[in-house]
This record gives sequence, C-alpha cells and structure tokens, in this order.
Amino acid sequence: MTSRPIRSALKTLHLWLGLSLGLVLALVMLAGSVLLFEEPLLAASHPELVSRALPDLDTQGRALDALLHSPVGKQLRSVTVPDAELPVWGAGAKGGDRYYFDATSGELLLHRVKSRDVLLALLDWHTHLLGGELGETVLGAVACTGLFMLFSGVWLYWPGRQRALKHLKPHANPPVLRWASFHRFVGVAALPLLVVMIGTGTTMAYRGAVRTGLMAMSGEKSARPPTLPTADAIDWPAVLVNAQAAAPDAQLTRLMLPSKGNGTLVMRIRRPGEWNLVGRSSLWLDPSTATVVGGDDATKLGTGGSVANALFPIHSAAVGGLAWRIVACVTGMLPMFLWVTGVLFWRARKKRRAA
Repeated sequence: MTSRPIRSALKTLHLWLGLSLGLVLALVMLAGSVLLFEEPLLAASHPELVSRALPDLDTQGRALDALLHSPVGKQLRSVTVPDAELPVWGAGAKGGDRYYFDATSGELLLHRVKSRDVLLALLDWHTHLLGGELGETVLGAVACTGLFMLFSGVWLYWPGRQRALKHLKPHANPPVLRWASFHRFVGVAALPLLVVMIGTGTTMAYRGAVRTGLMAMSGEKSARPPTLPTADAIDWPAVLVNAQAAAPDAQLTRLMLPSKGNGTLVMRIRRPGEWNLVGRSSLWLDPSTATVVGGDDATKLGTGGSVANALFPIHSAAVGGLAWRIVACVTGMLPMFLWVTGVLFWRARKKRRAA
C-alpha cells in the first residue's frame, strides 16, 4: 500500500470519527470544565452546608454514630470527613445520590438526587456516560479515539518542519480555508494540553490496570489492609481521635466502613505533599478497639506508584492552583471548538464541490 491510499484512509477515518465520537468527547470534556468548579458551585447553591462551624473530633464522632444508625446511614459504605471548607459529613449512595449530615448532631441536612441535580448528572456523564460500568468502558474507548484524532490530525497537517509555522496561519476567507485553518491552528497549538487532559482522563477509565502496570514496572506492590472480625459496637469518637493521633500532620478525609467479609476500618488520609485532595495514604483500624493497626504512606511510594497517584490530581486540577484550573477549564472547551470548526469545514468543502 502506498502512502497516498494510507493518507486517504486516515483522512476518512479522522473525519467520521470526529463527526461522531468527537462530539461525545467534546460534550464529556465540556462537562469536565464545569466540574472543575464543583466545590464553589456546590457552596453557592447550598450555603447551608458551608455556613457552620467545624466541631472537634469527639463531637464529629458522636454525630457519625448517630447518622450511621439512621435509616439512610445503615446503607452507607463510606463517608467523607468534615473539613473547614465543607464542615459536614458527606456520603455517596450506590445510585449516585449524595447525602450531607450535620457534623454536630448527625442530622440529615441535604439529599441530592442525581436525576434532579445538574452537577451530579454532569459528573455521571463525565465519568460513566450515564451508563454505569459499561459506560465507563465505552468512555475509555472514546478517549482513546480522541487521542487518535489528535495525532492523526497533526500527521495529516504536517507540512514539514520548515513550513510548520507558516501553515498554522489562520485565514478569513474563503470559508473552506477559514474553518480548516482555525481547526488546524487550535489542534496543533493546543496539542500538549489536549494530550494531557485526554490522556489522564483515559487512565481514569482504566485506572486499576494503569496503576497495577505502573507499579509493576517499578517493582512495587499495593499494600492491603488486614482482615479483621466485625464489631457489634464501634467507638467512633475514639476512631477519629486515634486516627488523627497516628498521623498528626495529615488530614482525615474519608472513612471506609466495615463490610460483611471484613470489619477493618480504612481511613483515607492526606499527608503533606500529596496532590490528591482525598489523599492516597491510609490508616487501618481495628473496629473492636478503635486502634490503628497499620497503614500505608503514599509519599513513600516509588516511581510507578507516584506517577499513578499524580494522574487524577493533574486531570482534576487539584494541583497547580487557580492558573492550572483555568487552563484546564479552557482546554476542556477546545474539543467542542474543534468539532464545530470540523463540521463547518466539512460542509463548506461539500458546498464547494457541489458548485
């Protein structure tokens, strides 16, 4: 096969994948741009959650005990620990709903229903295409297609190193050249940013395999909590106090509750230097004694584990401050620009050929 048939086939593939799956990717990334500001949007829409004082750990523990014994609490598998920015207990339900409880009394403050909450619906679309595990798998394929369209577009455009900048010049007319030049300029100029955002997003769809592979490459193994018997009653204030005492410089972020097969309590913590807002470190606690029996420190991982832990914070702009958050937000809008200019170029070319 000569280079001309290969180029023709690549053009056709780039066009039709862009017109179809490219639109899906563009809508997914637009949702991601909004979700980068989920926390301030949540605070603005539900000020009752943030306009309250953060109680001490002992009080939080008593509130946790109360909410876990409520009808809603008995269904939960994990809870988010209150902090200064969101001083309430939070929890996600299996169907995607979210609950928020008073950190002093354990009273249910808010129930966000996914089907009626714009931010939760956008999150489900951005992470699962509204289709659960199958949707997440399809999303991974869409993201891989997006990477293919980026690199194939650059390959189709490339005029040689000497003429590369000249060929990026935007044109106003005729329409077919206008839309082609706009499409080409943004696709090439923003290529590094688009690769970072789409590439890290792709790893989220296959995060288990990606993490295992990266850690295996550097000879690391994931630490696993021990299997301990369940307890009839748990001293939740002691759990929080002892966890904080075991890691005084860390922030308690999320508590994984006992399951039927394992009573071990797993407390996610964020140690200094971790990019992930929830943290990738953890403490393991015996439910019977509320004492720490082990844990893992994400700041002491090797290259593979550190790279795996960096992917989500980069994608979600949890690192880099407001500057990177704004850059990431704008980058998330660019695939829609590429899709629109691609459609306009395709239509203008069809009209010119028909004339």
